[in-house]
Amino acid sequence: MIDTTIFQSLKVAYLTLGCKLNFAETSSLGAILTEAGYIKAKPGEIPDVCLINTCSVTDVADKKGRQTIHKLVRNYPEALIVVIGCYAQLKPEEVAAIPGVDLVLGANQKFDILAHLNELKKGQPAKIYTSSFNEIKNFIPSCSRGDRTRYFLKIQDGCDYFCTYCTIPLARGSSRNPEIPFLVNQAKEVAAEGGKEIVLTGVNIGDFGKSTGESFLDLIRALDEVEGIERYRISSIEPDLLTDEVIDFVASSKRFAPHFHIPLQAGSDDLLQLMHRRYDTKLFASKISRIKQIMPQAFIGVDVIVGTRGETDQRFEEALSFIDTLDIAQLHIFSYSERPGTQALKIDHIVTPQDKKSRHERLQKLSVEKWNAFYARHIGSEVKVLFEHNKTEGKMHGFSENYIRVEVPYQKNWVNQTISVRLGAFNAERTALEAEVIQAD
Repeated sequence: MIDTTIFQSLKVAYLTLGCKLNFAETSSLGAILTEAGYIKAKPGEIPDVCLINTCSVTDVADKKGRQTIHKLVRNYPEALIVVIGCYAQLKPEEVAAIPGVDLVLGANQKFDILAHLNELKKGQPAKIYTSSFNEIKNFIPSCSRGDRTRYFLKIQDGCDYFCTYCTIPLARGSSRNPEIPFLVNQAKEVAAEGGKEIVLTGVNIGDFGKSTGESFLDLIRALDEVEGIERYRISSIEPDLLTDEVIDFVASSKRFAPHFHIPLQAGSDDLLQLMHRRYDTKLFASKISRIKQIMPQAFIGVDVIVGTRGETDQRFEEALSFIDTLDIAQLHIFSYSERPGTQALKIDHIVTPQDKKSRHERLQKLSVEKWNAFYARHIGSEVKVLFEHNKTEGKMHGFSENYIRVEVPYQKNWVNQTISVRLGAFNAERTALEAEVIQAD
């Protein structure tokens, strides 16, 4: 048993890089540390421990992780520096070699942080505790409140896809999940705390049920019955796992928002094959078409990787033309970077940095056009907005069911409340639509 009295009054600073799943897990680790007696360091306070949850989806993510660690070591030379996350799992020795790092925890070990902290003393060589990717089998629950008003519910972890460009299966292990009743109980706890919106997170959430004999459709049907939750949002889901039954259920459900985030990664069938993706552009287009047919108001965000190996001029132009035909609201564009140990390194044709940059800019321009068009189409519509607590220059913001960012004059009693509004024109910065309040629920 761990003696938690030694942790009393020790302050910890949390820094999270990367995806929503990382943020959810950092929050859960924070709850563990708080229960043990740690205190979250306030802005301006000097922490006793710095916990950095890292990302490693690109070499830029690795670089950002190193920069963050160096900055913390420089700013807080007496603090214990603990590094977790995908970068820590994939390159533990590299992380441990950074001067000032005290502890590196892999995917299996990060939630045993209390036991490892108990052993640490500043100034000793960094300790490393990791497992190989095929040993990462435990599912660690996480349901946490974000910085705004929504909660993030971890429903799944790991991935079995092994796309040629990706190291995530090596960092997070194979696909696994808890049983549905467990997740339903977590959603009920959120409702009891006053939470109104839950985002379903994971690495490959459409694969839910693979380890328990259930299905993603079974899960969302069960969650839809939880009283008190007003909205669920489905985070990134693979197009081949986004079944017609799931789309139809979202359209008819009581609580699931008409909001989808679907990774395309490449709009060229040749590139999709090189990536070892499990669909083609025809299937992807059919999913977008079905969503818009029964939910014309739906917001659809799409992930695209630019500059991958094998992306010739012709394949890029083909991809750009295909994406232009899609009735979507936004692109999330990632520049390809070489990842050690991936099969993509065997693919011929390397895109130059200059071409990668120019292609990124062209895709970003298309994304802005689609985002502006989507927002403009909804001016004059009546929607329900869940407002957040942040206040900026007398304004507050929130999101509609279909993920339109809305701006109104700040009203304290509207925080975490669903308000009916009529959407108006773009705000001055063109980052949201102004709105006229119709009714507060």
